[in-house]
Amino acid sequence: MSYYSIRAIYLFEMSRTGRTLMQSIVSPVLSTSLYFVVFGSAIGSRMVEIDGVSYGAFIIPGLTMLSLLNQSISNASFGIYMPKFSGTIYELLSAPVSYVEILMGYVGAAATKSTVLGILILLTARLFVDYEIAHPFWMVGFLVLTAVTFSLFGFILGIWADGFEKLQVVPMMIVTPLTFLGGSFYSIDMLPPFWQKVTLANPVVYLISAFRWSFYGVADVSVTLSAGMILVFLAACLLLVRWIFKTGYRLRD
Repeated sequence: MSYYSIRAIYLFEMSRTGRTLMQSIVSPVLSTSLYFVVFGSAIGSRMVEIDGVSYGAFIIPGLTMLSLLNQSISNASFGIYMPKFSGTIYELLSAPVSYVEILMGYVGAAATKSTVLGILILLTARLFVDYEIAHPFWMVGFLVLTAVTFSLFGFILGIWADGFEKLQVVPMMIVTPLTFLGGSFYSIDMLPPFWQKVTLANPVVYLISAFRWSFYGVADVSVTLSAGMILVFLAACLLLVRWIFKTGYRLRD
């Protein structure tokens, strides 16, 4: 394995963050801060506690996940799509670089940017809402694992997309609705029994539940099950990426 190749791709992608600072860092932090102001400070102060946690603090893990998922997908998908769009992907594919090195460079950079963004959002939330982190180690672990998993998913999306509009379809039409319906603003225990069962089919529920548990020690579903679901999705993405590079799907067209 060539660590120089990984480092070159990683640093190139990270340097793009400086050129798109407003779009990749400032904008997500500001938009999430508005949620903290409206739902955390204004509305949250008038609502009852959920599972012994104030409403403003309760929504912090869900809102962090909302930004983390969208930015992980966007960073990774745009990162690999641009070489396809410009044609430089062929230079990369013809170079003595394995698909593992390409994957680690692009996904590593996207996951790093998303993790930094998640930490900045949590620090910003402290300005508006008081909250505790009961399990800091697991909080960081779930944050990084989710960033890596969905950066990998975004990498697949970037290869699949054949136009800029397709890069936005999955985050806007699928991921964001699933996140809002996955317990970002409420506990699924508040739903009627039938809708509780329906909600369990939403994979984002497990992400938010595990992340919220790391903060307050309360979860809608088993933490072990949540971690298992994330790992299963990660493994599925890895298998799909292996198939893509083996067959050249959307890479050598």
